[in-house]
Amino acid sequence: MNYLFNSKLLRRYFWVSPLFILLIIVLVYGWALQGLKVDFALLQSSFPYITDFISRLFPPDFTVLDVAVKALIETVQMSLWGTTIGAILSLPIAVASASNVAPSWLRSLANLLQNAVRSVPSIILGLIFVAATGLGAPAGTLALGIYTIGYLAKFYQQAIEAVDPRSLESLEVTGASKLQIAQYGILPQVLPLGLGYTFWMFEYNIRAASVLGVVGAGGIGFQLKSYIDGFEYTKATTMMLVLLVVVTVIDAFSSQLRRRLDSM
Repeated sequence: MNYLFNSKLLRRYFWVSPLFILLIIVLVYGWALQGLKVDFALLQSSFPYITDFISRLFPPDFTVLDVAVKALIETVQMSLWGTTIGAILSLPIAVASASNVAPSWLRSLANLLQNAVRSVPSIILGLIFVAATGLGAPAGTLALGIYTIGYLAKFYQQAIEAVDPRSLESLEVTGASKLQIAQYGILPQVLPLGLGYTFWMFEYNIRAASVLGVVGAGGIGFQLKSYIDGFEYTKATTMMLVLLVVVTVIDAFSSQLRRRLDSM
């Protein structure tokens, strides 16, 4: 009797929980909007300034196309080396962070290191390495390498933790060593996902490298900032168009590659 009463009560008030969640969401977004102190009247009057700035970007000045291509090649080189350095350094940190591999004390230290790296913006890393090595691509490459650790280490960690524990248990039963368990149980499951994450990070780092150029860390961003500072907006547009083309091509290529890896 008591069970039937509770069932009827739950059916009667099943809508209360979704309504309560919706109310919480509305309150949170209202609180966030209040903190932004948005002046909607000012926003409405700012559209002419936005359209005026955009109109100055066109038509693109393709006389600087050769400069754009050279700067873009440097950006891709920075991203390639930065991603590779970050991926190599991320792997041991990811292993030390994984709950199904490392002890709790080691996980705490590794996760703290990940959080510390992620809390530093890429542009701050760029400034640090520009101060250490001077202006140019080396500073940007090192900044990208450290920046990559904060993300790839977390992605690799999640991939390791998603390994099917039954396959590891079956290897343990057969008397496999820890190295053999890692080689035949963890690596085959982690490798496709890890490579997919790495290619995604390489693509992302090309865009991040263009931002690092703002602080003099090389790449196409350095040329882009120089043209904007000199009010040569049409030349800056050429830089952005070249970057758009390359990012689109790399995105299409990496998406195809990730699908192939996922199918493995």
